[in-house]
Parts: sequence; C-alpha cells; structure tokens
Amino acid sequence: MKQLLTTIILIVASLNANCQSDSATNAFLGKYIFPSGSIVEQVTVANEGGSLVMISDRGTSALEKTGEDTYTIVAYSGVAKFIRDADKKVTGITIDAMGYHLEGVKEAKAIAFAPSIPLNFSNTIFCNQLLKKP
Repeated sequence: MKQLLTTIILIVASLNANCQSDSATNAFLGKYIFPSGSIVEQVTVANEGGSLVMISDRGTSALEKTGEDTYTIVAYSGVAKFIRDADKKVTGITIDAMGYHLEGVKEAKAIAFAPSIPLNFSNTIFCNQLLKKP
C-alpha cells in the first residue's frame, strides 16, 4: 500500500512539474511585431513537438534555452531575449542575429500554434485544472 501511495505521489508531482514547465514556455508563444522597415516585420514563436521554434518570412529556427528568458536562434546563430513587464508578463523580444538588432512587442492576441502541430486538449485541460488556483 505504501508503494502504491508513493507511486501516485511521484506521478502527480511529475505531472505538476511538467505542467508548470509548459506554462512557463507558453508565456513566450505568440506573434512579435517589429518596426516597419525592419529586416523582418514579425516573428511567431510556437511550440513544435515540445520545443520552441521561431517562424518568420525569412525562415524557421529552433530555439535553444540558454538562460531564464534567453534562447539561441539556432539556424541564424543569434540570440533572442524575451522581455517581461513588472508583473512578469512577456511583452516583447529583442533579437540579435546576423549583425541585426531588433526590438519587437508581443501582439496581445491568443497563443499562436504552428499549423502542423496536433493539439492535445486533454493534456492542456488537465494541466489547467491541476494549476487552477482556489
């Protein structure tokens, strides 16, 4: 009985950690708009197979985490840093890649998903319920 209870506790703790990680990563998802005339006028950060990717009219690149809000833009040997406001909400991004420095603001719309990604609503609903505050 003790082993069963321990196993259940470990499973719930693992799911909770996984949901919190997804929740933190989900804060970066969305469209970022850059000033008119920039080398790219917008990028979309999406979750593809559990990993972050950046999509623009110049191409798509995987993002590899290097710090709390900092990622390497793999295909362009660049760096993306997500900007947060005083409430820790992601509001923008700075990109330094291939000799360009870009500063963009996050569009205030729903989370963006890459079209080739199947959505797993049961996992999302479970995570939302698990993290729901009383």
